[in-house]
Amino acid sequence: MSTSELTEARVARIREVAQKRQHDLTVFMERVHKPHNVAAIIRTCDAVGIATAHAVPGDDGISRANHIAQGAQRWVHLERHRNSRDGLTALKQKGFRLYAAHFDDSAVDFRDVNFTEPSAVVLGTELFGVSEEALALCDQSIVIPMLGMTQSLNVSVANAVILYEAQRQRTLAGCYDRPSDGVSALNEKLAQYWVDREVARRRRQPMENVAPSID
Repeated sequence: MSTSELTEARVARIREVAQKRQHDLTVFMERVHKPHNVAAIIRTCDAVGIATAHAVPGDDGISRANHIAQGAQRWVHLERHRNSRDGLTALKQKGFRLYAAHFDDSAVDFRDVNFTEPSAVVLGTELFGVSEEALALCDQSIVIPMLGMTQSLNVSVANAVILYEAQRQRTLAGCYDRPSDGVSALNEKLAQYWVDREVARRRRQPMENVAPSID
């Protein structure tokens, strides 16, 4: 498909962003149901270069809340799962370590985790947090140290704090600037998918929403 309907600057920007996408860093939302939280989480995922986020929808499904996501939902693929067991098991089988944002006796400071390894941050529902079923599958609980009277942050804020620590570690490790040959090739395919999709969108043509990913 021709890129003539996109400016050279736009195509260059798409390719630049795609090349920094991290396929072994993700977020798993377990029934996070408030639209503004889901949208804010997706927006942060885009900001730190996450390619795919995961979610178990709440009873009312998942709302995009586009005005909060600021279009980030177009650049972060959201994979939905029927339940936490299936979704988390699939991530473990791909080699991800699962970190539950959850306070318990075994929890460690989130800054002590090595996020340069394949990592998934597991976020629970706003009211009840991460479920017991999900906790049983996670490798480690992590906490954000707090010095105030309240004991927790809003789920989207906690997500942002944790992901920016992951970004910091990965930046120092060169994960954004020195991807492996396999990841670089995958991101080239992702860039072309994005370019083709943008052209199709401008032509108002439907296009299957299946971005390239690591299996």
